[in-house]
Amino acid sequence: MKETFNVAIIYGSAREGRFCDIVARWAIETLKTDHDISIDTIDPATLNLPAFHVGAQHPAVQHLHVTLAEADAFIVVTPEYNHSFTGELKLLIDAAKQEWRRKPVAFVSYGGMSGGLRAVEQLRLVFAELQAVTMRDVVSFANAWDRFDEDGQPLEPVGAKAALHNMTTDLKWWAGALREARYPQSKHQLTEAVAS
Repeated sequence: MKETFNVAIIYGSAREGRFCDIVARWAIETLKTDHDISIDTIDPATLNLPAFHVGAQHPAVQHLHVTLAEADAFIVVTPEYNHSFTGELKLLIDAAKQEWRRKPVAFVSYGGMSGGLRAVEQLRLVFAELQAVTMRDVVSFANAWDRFDEDGQPLEPVGAKAALHNMTTDLKWWAGALREARYPQSKHQLTEAVAS
């Protein structure tokens, strides 16, 4: 049986009129052609997390924990605001802990001249503290507003798709390796059940 992975796409912005919708929609549409993964989305604009720590009893926090726990891997679609990532994304990340642990995280970033890479570098520090593994390669769109057409497609689709494919290939490898390490007994039991 072929291994499949549940990948959660996380929107890194909650601003009204955000460009994140265009970038995330392209990534999701492209990834839907990969039969090795299933896609879930986490959007801080609709999640309605509380603005202060209230614990896991809050319905939005409970929903977030379930979605994160079910994911084998994450792709964060992040803009860069003032050389960093958004407050909404930090709130979302900080609302959980164990659910991130020992899972891979990849990034699709966008922004001005830096293409969101300064936000990614700061996110790497945050996810390292949560014991998540970040992918080396990033899909980055510099001057993103000039890189997509009116239909929300990249003006250089071949290169963008290849970059996403390469990053996702590594993400799937890490997702498989880390899932095997997190649940070594369950795979062994499944193999024994199939053999008997």
